[in-house]
Amino acid sequence: MQGIIERQQEGMGQKHLGRKGLIAFIVLMNMFIPLSMDLYLPALPTMNEYFGSSAAITNLTLSLFFLFYAAGILVWGPLSDRYGRKVIIMMGSAIYIASSIACALSPSITFLIISRACQGIGSGGITSASMAIVKDCFTGKNRETILAITQSISGLAPMLAPIVGAWILYFTDWRGSFWLLALISIINLVLTILYKETLREEERYRGSLLGSWSRLVVVARNKSFIIPALIFAFGSIHFMGYIAVSSYVYIDYFGLSEQMYSYFFAANALISILGPAIYIRYFINFNKRALAVLCFGVAALSGVLIMTLGQLSPFIFLVGIILMSLTGTVMRPFSTNILMEQQKGDAGSMSSIINMSFTLFGSLGMAIASISWGNIVVGLGALIAIGSGISILAWYAFMKSSIPCAGVKDSQ
Repeated sequence: MQGIIERQQEGMGQKHLGRKGLIAFIVLMNMFIPLSMDLYLPALPTMNEYFGSSAAITNLTLSLFFLFYAAGILVWGPLSDRYGRKVIIMMGSAIYIASSIACALSPSITFLIISRACQGIGSGGITSASMAIVKDCFTGKNRETILAITQSISGLAPMLAPIVGAWILYFTDWRGSFWLLALISIINLVLTILYKETLREEERYRGSLLGSWSRLVVVARNKSFIIPALIFAFGSIHFMGYIAVSSYVYIDYFGLSEQMYSYFFAANALISILGPAIYIRYFINFNKRALAVLCFGVAALSGVLIMTLGQLSPFIFLVGIILMSLTGTVMRPFSTNILMEQQKGDAGSMSSIINMSFTLFGSLGMAIASISWGNIVVGLGALIAIGSGISILAWYAFMKSSIPCAGVKDSQ
């Protein structure tokens, strides 16, 4: 016990980084996905013109990044338990640096799409190990504090990224965003070199690689976990659909500048990060069955609002998007806690499945939203309304089933 306390106080013996440096390192790693997704969003319309491609093709740079990120999580996570966090982060960072440079030098949209897929694989190695480091080094209230810091920064990143991306377009073209991502990943690699391994030898998984990956199957067979995991993850379809087409809506449909688009995008992100605090303040003791229905229902109504009135003004469209996004972040603490309650042990495999589910559904949402709907605003509103309606029906069926759900069915 004394050894654990000393490790926490000394930053797990981080001679070069120290405790504060270790926290900064974790924060930076948690920013990779929102930065990778949102930094170049303002440039998507100009990328279409540059490559002479359609929105559906160009948006594959988003959806395939997300898809290969999901695959990377499943591959890298078990490896970090076997070989340690440092080697996995170094490998992920090296892949990310090379693929970011490849993105910046892309001669064609096909080359860019492939490079973005490689970026996703590298990102999986970086982020899959970041939360494991938190578990290695901190316990109790210390861990809660660290998680709160990293989650807050992750919420700020999507707010700031498109603003930075829009300002980059003042001085250079779309390639500038990928050069910046390459620079950030180089900084991350330097910090990785300074980082001292936090997974002790005696705590590493000693079984085979296939044995470690087989735990994913064990967790996935738990119906009490996998069914609500899929229901909650389904909500990422319409949120990531919005991410994929947001620049086209504000810039092409409403005729705003790249800078104005970034401000609208940031406004939604800023309000959305209030969701967890709203849940803790007002809904933590709320009926859990009803809370899910309430959030899904408000999201469905936001889709209807976007379909009917969202075409009239970017401000009305923003209100609808805020309602959809805010309900998602309000649900996040509740849904994550419920899923954790359903599975005892296998925390790494459980986390991998949760992240993979959100990522896969998100990739699907990007692809659906990028289809030529005729009216992009109506199409997105329909995706949100229909997707949320399906979530309500699926949640209702699950609540009526005989499958147990700890913390929900046993508390009614």
